[in-house]
Amino acid sequence: MNRGILYALGAYALWGVVPLYFRALAGVPAPQILAHRMAWSLAVCALLLLALRRWQWLGDLARQPRVLAAFGTSALLVTANWGLYIWAVTAGHVIDASLGYYMNPLVNVIIGALVLHERLRRPQWTAVAIAAAGVAWLTWNAGQLPWIGLGLALTWGAYGLLRKTAALGAIEGLALETALLFPFALGYLFLLAAQGESAFVSGSDATRWLLAAAGPVTATPLLLFAAAARRMAFAHLGILQYLSPTLQLALGVWVFHEPFAASKLAGYALIWSALAIFALDGLWRLRQPKQKAAAPQSRD
Repeated sequence: MNRGILYALGAYALWGVVPLYFRALAGVPAPQILAHRMAWSLAVCALLLLALRRWQWLGDLARQPRVLAAFGTSALLVTANWGLYIWAVTAGHVIDASLGYYMNPLVNVIIGALVLHERLRRPQWTAVAIAAAGVAWLTWNAGQLPWIGLGLALTWGAYGLLRKTAALGAIEGLALETALLFPFALGYLFLLAAQGESAFVSGSDATRWLLAAAGPVTATPLLLFAAAARRMAFAHLGILQYLSPTLQLALGVWVFHEPFAASKLAGYALIWSALAIFALDGLWRLRQPKQKAAAPQSRD
């Protein structure tokens, strides 16, 4: 359990400070960064699978077209999520991006109710309603939907739904997704090189190293998260996930000096209140079995 908490804190802390990495690549167009992220992530996954000798699943894929179709869809969703996030960070919208990951747990609840037909408890409905009020306030205040946050939350929520029912583990799944995306990424990078627009070819050594680091930057927190999920209760893991958007928000306000008006703070406060209700309800539900187990049993 203690080791699981350390793994979870490591994963969410890395996800929380990842805007620093993408802002270091702000001179590189977002599509190029995305293509390098796909290519180098596949390289890291291939090395890990080789070291762990976990190749057996590859031989079964030809007989499992549904698995390929499911991971093809999840690859498209993760591409949309990664692409939007990279653009948001490099374009100076870190605060807006953090909103997406604050909303993600509540989006997961809604997806669970609509798609998996899970019954929501009253505190969960209350949390969803308060969060919806927060989004409505942000929409009214800005004159438009907070589309960056909503786009990130919806694409990651749909991606999580597919991975929840996936037949492969974390490393295998990411390896298959990036393998499906790799031909497109590699073709795009070669096209850029031929046109003299490749940041990897014409950029500095520091830029090359940063682009190559996209693989470890992607894979390391994912592996820490997978290790944490095996060692601790999912409710505890869900509560710790708020560390990531909180760090991103702090970076946006205090490091990148993005505007954060008091009127926007009101909308965020509603969403934070919804998350507090959601988290407290999860902790209470987690304690119930322990309290029942600890209660003295009556004798006949």
